[in-house]
Amino acid sequence: MPADVYRRNACGLCGGQETDLILHLAPTPAADDYVPVERLNEVQEIYPLDLGLCRKCGHAQLLDVVSPETLFRNYIYLTASSPGLVEHFRQYAEQVLGRVEPAKGSLAVDIGSNEGVLLRFFQEGGMRVLGIDPAREIAQKAKDSGIETLPTFFTSELARQIKKERGPAALVTANNVFAHADDLADITEGIRGLLAPSGVFVFEVSYLVDMIQGMVFDYIYHEHLCYHSVKPLNEFFRRHGMELIEVERIATKGGSLRGTAQLVGGPRQVSASVSRFIAFEEDLGLHHAESFKAFATKIDSVKADLGSLLRDLTAEGKTIAGYGASATVTTLIYHFDLGDVMSFIVDDNPSRQGLFSPGFHIPVEAPLALYERKPDYVIVLAWRFSDLILEKHQAFLAQGGHFIVPLPKVEVL
Repeated sequence: MPADVYRRNACGLCGGQETDLILHLAPTPAADDYVPVERLNEVQEIYPLDLGLCRKCGHAQLLDVVSPETLFRNYIYLTASSPGLVEHFRQYAEQVLGRVEPAKGSLAVDIGSNEGVLLRFFQEGGMRVLGIDPAREIAQKAKDSGIETLPTFFTSELARQIKKERGPAALVTANNVFAHADDLADITEGIRGLLAPSGVFVFEVSYLVDMIQGMVFDYIYHEHLCYHSVKPLNEFFRRHGMELIEVERIATKGGSLRGTAQLVGGPRQVSASVSRFIAFEEDLGLHHAESFKAFATKIDSVKADLGSLLRDLTAEGKTIAGYGASATVTTLIYHFDLGDVMSFIVDDNPSRQGLFSPGFHIPVEAPLALYERKPDYVIVLAWRFSDLILEKHQAFLAQGGHFIVPLPKVEVL
């Protein structure tokens, strides 16, 4: 086992000591560690990718924790690189400002703020803003664009410092990052201490139900330690002097939850949505290990179907490429044994082009390569955006190319 990973024995939410293994995926390198040509000789460590379920509270989490210093200090993902995400955050800010109605000049803090997309909308809404993000280069980029950002990890100690220097926060947000931390208890204590008495914490996380129902298993990678559902979160917030007051299901990231929490006894009513989601999860049997057997079987079935198709195509001498160079793609490539199948990958994001995929070092090129190199088949690794990709590349189909969409079931187009 590499030195920068350890096996987690206790549940990250309730501290329970008994965990069931519910999904074993192929070990991978750090999923977003796409490397430049000068790093091609480096050996990238491979880490286990096992998902466990707490018997006590039903929380799902990775059993092996990779050091955040390894994963996040040189992070390259940018919010604006995901299709539709900037518009999503614009609407998000509009809705939150409408519900919370913070006073002009009050403080909004975003944990894992990336290049500051969400904070810019809060800033335009009249709030003072502060970002927290450990990715040094991205934090500097945000700061250069006018969004003050601290290049560090959020902790309860940092929260005390922020409150002392800037006063309490009317709003704290954490989007697609509340699943990334090994010490959610300390982070939540920090949020509780930082919030004004009437303040709220709003967060978005991948929803465990959507992951299962939508076959979004590729969203499992080392940055994502936690796979959240409402019942364990509700109990967790209570233990830390906070209460979940509203929950909604949203479409981003293959299906997510947006939750709103306040200090216990805060001024806002607890919405019926909280109890409704808990009842929904209980009806599904979500917090019991047996419920995941069918999910694992479906993944195995898709893997077998895709493997059979690709073996036939390879035997026929067909050339195969991939489309998409994100973190989720690493999980797909390793678990579906695609590393030796594709000669290259294309991606729309210029910052990915010219890099090489984690571990297998498959070159990433601009989409123009589809027309210059003319592969016979292209596996849509970024399959959640397959409609957008196919719409954009009708000319590739017209020249005789084929797209393979691997999930939720294998389709050849």
